[in-house]
Order: sequence, then C-alpha cells, then structure tokens
Amino acid sequence: MAQATELSNNQIDTDAALAAARRAGVQRASALTQTKKVAADAKAAELSQAREVAAQRAAREQARQGILARAQSNPRAVGRLLVFDHGWDEGQFGCLDRLWSKESGWRWNAANGSSGAYGIAQSLPGSKMASVASDWSTNPITQITWGLQYISGRYGTPCSAWGHSQAFNWY
Repeated sequence: MAQATELSNNQIDTDAALAAARRAGVQRASALTQTKKVAADAKAAELSQAREVAAQRAAREQARQGILARAQSNPRAVGRLLVFDHGWDEGQFGCLDRLWSKESGWRWNAANGSSGAYGIAQSLPGSKMASVASDWSTNPITQITWGLQYISGRYGTPCSAWGHSQAFNWY
C-alpha cells in the first residue's frame, strides 16, 4: 500500500513537473530529464541523511562501549548510561548518585562489615545480584543493573529510594 501511494505521489509529481515544463515551452524529454534529476537529488539527500544518522549512532555506540569497558574505574559513568537506558532522566540520576555515593561511594567492592551488604547498591546479601549475572562480586555493570531493578521494583524511581534513605537511613 505504501509503495502504491509512493508511486502515485511520484506520478503526480512527474505530471506536475511536465505540465509546468509544457507551460514554459520545454520539450517533454527535457522535462522528464529534469524530473528525474530532481528525484535523483532527493534520493541522494535522503541517502546522505541516512548515512549521517548511522554514523552518529555508531559513534554513540562506540562511546558507550568505551564507558562499559572502563566500568571498574568509572562506575558512575556506567550508572548514568544505565539510568537513561532505564528511561529515567538526569534528575533521577542525581538522586541515584547521592544514594549510592552515601551507600558505597560507587565502589564495586564496598563491603559492609556489620550488615554484610555488598557492592555499589549495597545488596543484602550480595549474592542476590547473581540473579543478573554470576560476576556480581566484581562487575559494576551487573551490580548497577541489579540495583536499578531493585529500586524500580521497590521504590519506583531513584528519587523515591533517595527519599526513603533520607527518612530511614536505609533503602
């Protein structure tokens, strides 16, 4: 259906161009050539735009992979990425940043000697994070993923979790 509409629209465009050309005294062959040139130029512009979008997407993905590759040295950057992937905004990241700065200082190997909580999100026990992946004890991506799922399920948003933490000194 879409192709038929496109063909119909192209025919209308061609007919309009031919009519305008006839009014200007231009021969049919010349008008057809001009119409084909306009269509080719439009197609080239569309292709150029698609290539630009693909190049931008590839650059974003390359940057993302770089951040993920440095997860242990910069888990906060990973947290920002995953918060946005989760559909939350910068404000929610700010709440998460305050929460996990307080809980673990964003250290993937943070261990609470008195409670047994572990990792960036201070999972209690830490082994709960194995529900995401078996590398939970060393992988910040696994810990952050688990922590965001926990927050989403229990509090709805990082700001709600931060509010609870402020009120009760735990989340």
